[in-house]
Amino acid sequence: MRVLVVEDYAPVRGAVLTALRDEGWSVDAAGEGSEGLRLAQSGGYDVIILDVMLPSIGGFEVLRLLREREVKAHVMMLTARDEVSDRVQGLDLGADDYMVKPFAMEELVARVRALMRREYDKKAPLLRIGHVEIRTTDHAVFVAGEPVEFTAREYALLEYFAHRVGEVVTREEIKRHVYDDGDSLSSNVIDVYVGYLRRKVERDGYPPLLKTRRGEGYIFGQRDGVPVDSIPANSIPADSIPADSIPADSIPADSIPADSIPADRGQKDPP
Repeated sequence: MRVLVVEDYAPVRGAVLTALRDEGWSVDAAGEGSEGLRLAQSGGYDVIILDVMLPSIGGFEVLRLLREREVKAHVMMLTARDEVSDRVQGLDLGADDYMVKPFAMEELVARVRALMRREYDKKAPLLRIGHVEIRTTDHAVFVAGEPVEFTAREYALLEYFAHRVGEVVTREEIKRHVYDDGDSLSSNVIDVYVGYLRRKVERDGYPPLLKTRRGEGYIFGQRDGVPVDSIPANSIPADSIPADSIPADSIPADSIPADSIPADRGQKDPP
């Protein structure tokens, strides 16, 4: 998961960065409005934490421009001002949540988790994919009913896959959502971590969960019980479609060659 923190007060910015990175998320930061706007428009963020009082461009104006330019990330506003009018203004401009300083870091992290679930259309904090269960509140993972330990980076990758279940996830998407912009990545580091993950989640007697799509990326689990690449285009026999299920007038008269229809077609057998 990828978060952008736009906050000018360095001690607050540093504390928020540390708390979010402890969750295993990829986090970038900006100390003023114009830089925050530039980063936010670069795309790929799931959540943006945006202070109201910023140098160069204020937080409300940054938010207005982001929504005007159709940036879809969820935005949480931070402010030392607790007037109702300020909260209403931020929400009306398109903010998804609002926190007043000072705040408890545990609450901020919990609110970010809630916005993450909203981003991927997940309501419950428990994710189930096949024989793997992921508890996002405390990062507990159970494989075939047994608890398994994951490093912060492994967990971040696993949770991102779980939110994208049944979809092809490219290496570039993993790089954007699991690693910080400043991380120096060797050419095969993503493949190495996928290998770590595969060894931890696969079990004998259970279908494989993590598959490699050569030249494209990876697929984790299956969507609605059916792997996305498991149904060939020609998998439905033509003779399984009832003849009377297609209205006769939906077939153009000239679409069937005359010589393809047997001469006795449509005639009754003689008595």
